Amino acid sequence: MLLIACAVLTAYLLGSLTFAVFVCKLLGLPDPRTYGSKNPGSSNVLRSGSKIAALLTLLLDALKGYIPVLLIQLYGANYGMAEGAMALAGLAAFFGHLYPVFFKFKGGKGVATAAGVIFAIHWPLGLATLGTWLIIAYFFRYSSLAALVSALFVPVYYLMGDGAAWNAETPIAMALVVMSAMLIYAHRANITRLLAGTESRLGKKVV
Repeated sequence: MLLIACAVLTAYLLGSLTFAVFVCKLLGLPDPRTYGSKNPGSSNVLRSGSKIAALLTLLLDALKGYIPVLLIQLYGANYGMAEGAMALAGLAAFFGHLYPVFFKFKGGKGVATAAGVIFAIHWPLGLATLGTWLIIAYFFRYSSLAALVSALFVPVYYLMGDGAAWNAETPIAMALVVMSAMLIYAHRANITRLLAGTESRLGKKVV
């Protein structure tokens, strides 16, 4: 139990690293919490006009969800950690992004970090989710709408997948449901703007 607790805490602390702020500061760009949606995530960083900053933010935010889950998946069995620990670590990294201890518990919406967790659980699930995001984003040009639709479909894809291939254990399924629900909750302001027709389109520069 102590090892699991340490793994979960480490995952949370890693998730608490708000890379959008670090990347923008490193590249001399405005703090993403001061413009657009004020969300420290890659979609809002893209509104600064820097595709490099947005890509770096996306990759780093995804990695902080991917790495803890992958490490437990690869080495956890040697230390008595199974799917439950993997699910908890993934959730911890995700909640770290939403509520980062290093930034007064005010973080991003968790899309990239959730994607990293999903890809680590099993890459076909990640590809299915990414494909959904790309299709919605391409046709509608709303990052938030793409995230919402993808969040709704993640548990569905997982439960529809072949159990032997996707390792559909209950703790992981529950973790995906929780992440999906929290992603939708984190986008509640976006939902209001989408319904009002005032949501910013993907990549729109605001500074």
